Amino acid sequence: MTKLQQVKAIEISILVYPHLLITSLTLPIEMLRAGEAFAKSHRQQNEFKPLNINLVASSLKAIPNRTGLSIMPDCETVTAPVSDLIIVPGIWRNPRPVVSKQKSLVNWLGDSWQQGSHIIGVGTGNCLVAEAGLLDGHPATTHWHYAEQFKRDYPKVQLKPDFFITQSERMYTVASLNALADVIVHIISQYYGRAAAQHVERNFSHEIRKPYEDQRYLEGAVDKHPDELIAQIQFWLKNNLTSELTLQEIAAQFSLSYRTFTRRFRQATSQTPVEYWQQLRVQTAKELLASSNLSIQEVALEVGYNDQGHLTRVFKKVLSQTPSEYRTVVRRKLFG
Repeated sequence: MTKLQQVKAIEISILVYPHLLITSLTLPIEMLRAGEAFAKSHRQQNEFKPLNINLVASSLKAIPNRTGLSIMPDCETVTAPVSDLIIVPGIWRNPRPVVSKQKSLVNWLGDSWQQGSHIIGVGTGNCLVAEAGLLDGHPATTHWHYAEQFKRDYPKVQLKPDFFITQSERMYTVASLNALADVIVHIISQYYGRAAAQHVERNFSHEIRKPYEDQRYLEGAVDKHPDELIAQIQFWLKNNLTSELTLQEIAAQFSLSYRTFTRRFRQATSQTPVEYWQQLRVQTAKELLASSNLSIQEVALEVGYNDQGHLTRVFKKVLSQTPSEYRTVVRRKLFG
């Protein structure tokens, strides 16, 4: 037996049923396989974990789809493996008729949650997750068109229709395919590291996306965290990227010593102030590179860097590519 065979695979199950939105099935598979392929070619063999992806259904019969394609399940719920991750695709149009006929999948979701599975519910597919009672008392989102119906059908769920992503422990819910892509990039980073996630993001993201952590509604968070003064400072930083004040001077503006400011900021955000301000600048620079005709030097000045070289060094460190390379790749996806 080879070392690769000795490594336990990451078990991923994707539920399949009539009227599912097929892109919410194919997109995560393609992205996950791309992350797996990158990791396989960039990691030591004994560090690489392959993916075992199964389509799970209530029976092994072919499932017709409105696209004209038939979906062939790999296993039934009674034979499905214990899953590290379960993806519940979106449902085309009204989810109620589908949910009412998928009791075995609903029950399997509940059992899998108890066994420690992570779950991603997509759009109206979250109705199946809610039907299992897994969202009761927790935040969730869904497709905007069915938000009111969702509220009526699942009143115990804390619906957050203004968020595209919510997270509650091992449970993720997303409202759109773009949000699904963002969560999958986040999952790939957990499985295979940042480089693999960035590789997949560059090749699959159709627009400049904010990081998963910046979009989600995280259960238990109050303005992302309960420290109101740090939240005020974060707001100030977001709106003053070009400020020439040092972080020590900014802390003093809010009547904090720099030591206290750094300690409270890290406690609230799990980042240092320096890391957070750099993240804001990089994200804004990415948006400008994608959507404006500003030169690299002008973009650097817009986000608070003194020269193009500084921005280039930060981009290479954070994104493993130069601003020019990033602009070329993202514009090819946006306009090509």
